[in-house]
Parts: sequence; structure tokens; C-alpha cells
Amino acid sequence: MSATPCPERILLDNARLPGATDLTSLILADGMVHSLGEAGGTQALPSQRLDLDGRTVLPGFWDAHVHVESWAISRRRLDLHGTKSAREAADLAAEAAAAMSDPDEILIGYGYRDGLWPDLPHKDLYRGVAADRVIALQSNDLHTAWLSPTALRRIGAPDHPTGVLREIDCYRAMAALQEYSVDQVDAWIAEALDDAAAHGVTGLMDFEFGDCLPSWQRRVRRQRLPVRVSCTVYKEHLDVAIERGMKTGDIAPDTDGMVEAGPLKLFVDGSLNSRSALCHDAYPGASASSDAHGLLETPPDELRRLMGKASEHGIHSAVHAIGDLAAEMAIDAFEELACDGRIEHAQLLPPHGVARLAKLGLTVGVQPAHLLGDRDVADRHWAGRTHRAFAYADMVTAGIQVELGSDAPVTPLDPWLGIRAAVLRAQGADDEPWHPEQRMGIADTLTAACRGRSGLHPGTRADLVVLEHDPIRADLTQLADPGVVGTMVAGNWTYRTF
Repeated sequence: MSATPCPERILLDNARLPGATDLTSLILADGMVHSLGEAGGTQALPSQRLDLDGRTVLPGFWDAHVHVESWAISRRRLDLHGTKSAREAADLAAEAAAAMSDPDEILIGYGYRDGLWPDLPHKDLYRGVAADRVIALQSNDLHTAWLSPTALRRIGAPDHPTGVLREIDCYRAMAALQEYSVDQVDAWIAEALDDAAAHGVTGLMDFEFGDCLPSWQRRVRRQRLPVRVSCTVYKEHLDVAIERGMKTGDIAPDTDGMVEAGPLKLFVDGSLNSRSALCHDAYPGASASSDAHGLLETPPDELRRLMGKASEHGIHSAVHAIGDLAAEMAIDAFEELACDGRIEHAQLLPPHGVARLAKLGLTVGVQPAHLLGDRDVADRHWAGRTHRAFAYADMVTAGIQVELGSDAPVTPLDPWLGIRAAVLRAQGADDEPWHPEQRMGIADTLTAACRGRSGLHPGTRADLVVLEHDPIRADLTQLADPGVVGTMVAGNWTYRTF
């Protein structure tokens, strides 16, 4: 489906807006919300009339943090979620490798969390057939890759002592091992985007490593997109992005209005599960090594230089900061440069971090589903500080624009998983919440899941989702299954079952 504005005048009748008791009607024209009125209205004789029969309509969801290519590929990988030890993960990989008919095929696994494992990943754990196959298992946070001896030889690192590669070494290894054709990857992405539309998603921010805008321009030429895309750029490609002359938010040419230039992605630190998130306090049990507090990926001077260079050309910065020291460095840089942008993750904020973020007017991109898997790891490695972890309620109360994302493939691209985690601070309504004082209200959470859109208003895009249940009025257990029955972009249906 295309984002070319639908020229027809569409009446969505007997619709319910979130939290409302009365039904209304929405008139859509030229891909925009034209007006709202009483149910049963017949303004201007619309060319289409659809009776929503009391279903709820709200702005379409934006997933504010996706690694699209990795997500699409991961849907075909060995799933290691739930593994309890390195030995178990290695045995699963060996079993999968033995079942592969082509001995030259690369086995990629993902999703393991070793923060609570009793043993450590190591190349020597690959035994038998697994030792002779090219195997790369990527951690759930994507910051660590655990390679087999044969995979290490493939990337030219046969003497690596452990086979466990972190941060930039991980990214380079995974890029070298993923030998997929452009046609194959684009087909997988098209399939994955259709699934996103079925979850009510109308847009996403793509944080795939590299310079993804040309790839999206190619995809639009091949097939109309069902979601809008904001394209980030990494520092290695900043000069190319500047040469294009496009500012953050500009619509890319020849993309049918579907693709926009996004921010510059910069890393200050790593992740919690890999113990590479940069923190003021050392990790428990860490030796007095240079990385006892986590890893500094971009020193402050270099961070400011890159952010300043981007800002001079109208490009915002999206700064990855998970630990409290990393967040402090990122806030310091934004404060000194007085530039626009966002902080990604902000899982552990320093004291006074919320107030400083609010004063700067920064957007914070968060992934509530992360707390479901990270709460126990945080209790162990951030003990005594978790009242500052995933501090969503504090941020909303301070007036910070919070935007929800999945970080797919780290967690599934399902906005309701993140919405439920933000509202409940737990897996389900009957589970014990983690730091319940940081729960977000459902109305604020929906706004955060819709890229800051708090409702449907005349003059706004007709990007919307139709639900069987009103999430404002429904029982909290229904947040797991709100019943997405329709998704629309620019007045065109990208998913519809009624």
C-alpha cells in the first residue's frame, strides 16, 4: 500500500475515540483528518462510508527504535530466548547445525541473556559438528556476538581467546557473516513490515547500522511501503548525509512521501546485560580493570564534535546512553551545544537527570519491554540505584516527550508489548510490578506510542489504527490483545479485517 494521499472522501462512522462514551464520525480527505462530527453524519456525501460499529480509533503507532534489517533477518534465526546457561545455548546451536543440510550454511542465533548465567560463553563450548560450522550467536541486546572457531577463522580472527566479541567488534563480525542478497533481504523486510502494519504500526525509526536512507529509496522503487520510515545515519556516513543537504525530518525524494531523514546515531556506552553500560559505580565483582564501570564508546570531546558538526547542517543527534555516567555525558553535551535531539534508552539516569532532560527539551526514546527481561539483571548489577532505572513516570511528570520503541529484534516489534510493560511494570496484570511508582498512565503511554500524537484532530495525517477494545476503558488484561482490525496510512488501508 502507498502513502500517496487517498483522494477519496471517507466517512468512518460510529467510531469511538479513546475514553469517550459517545460515538462520533471521522471525515478523511486527501490523506488527512478533515473533520470530526456526530455519528451518522453525512457531510459532503463521502465516496466511502464504513461503519466501525463502536470500534475505537486512535493515531497509528510509531515504533521509535527498530533495527529493520536485523529484525527481518532475525525472524529466520535460531531463537535462544529462555536459555539458562552457555552450555544450553551451545547445545541448541549444535543441534540446529546438525540438522542443516548444507554444511557451508551460516547458523545465526539470537536472543540469549547471559547476565544471570552460571557459566560464560566461550568458543570451546562448541563441540562436535558445531566446532566445524560457522556459528554466530548474538546476545539479546545485540552488543555481543559469540562465535565458533570456524566462524572466527571466517572473519580472520582465528586466535581470538574466547570467541566473544563486544560492541564494534561484534557489529563488524555480524556484518561480515551475514551473506544475504539485497533481493532476499528486501523481500524479508517487506514481509516483516506487513506484520508491523497488522500490529497497528504506521511508522518507525530505523536504527540499522550504516546509512540506511539509500536502501529505503531502493525499497520504495521496488514496492510501496505500508509504514513511514525515519532513517538514522551513523557517524561513518555523516559526511555523506551532509552532502545530501537534507535536514532531520526532511522527506527524501522519490519515496512517495514515506521516508524522511532521521538523526545521527551515536553511542556513549554499551548495554546492561553485557555489563558494558557506562556507570558511575563499578559492576559487582568486577576487577579493577578499565571496563569495571562499563565501556566508553565515544569520548566526550568526540561526542561533542560529532554532535556539533551534525547540528550545523540541521541534523539532530540520537545518543545511545544506558548507564548513568553515559547519560550524564550525553546530557552535558546537549547542554553545552544547545542542539536538538534525543537520548536513546536512558535506562539508568543520574540524580537530577530527569530535571536536566526536561529543561533541555530533549526527546527520550525508551523501550519498556526491556525492563521485563532486565529487571533481575538490574537488581543484581545496579543494586541500590534501580529507583532511577526505567524512570518513565518521572520523565512524563517532568514534561519530557517520551517515545516508545521495541529495539526489534531485541524485543518483538509489537507496540502492545511495550505499552503493557510501561503501564504494568510487569509481564501481566497479575504479576508483581517492578518499581510500580514508575508506572505510566495508559493515556500518556498511548501518546508516547504514537510519536507524541495525543489524538486525532482536523488537519493531521490520516495515519490511524482501529481497535476492537478501547484501551482507556478496557480491563488491563486486554492490553495484551486489543484487537487490531485496521491500520491506515495517509487514508489508505495497510491492514484491514472488517
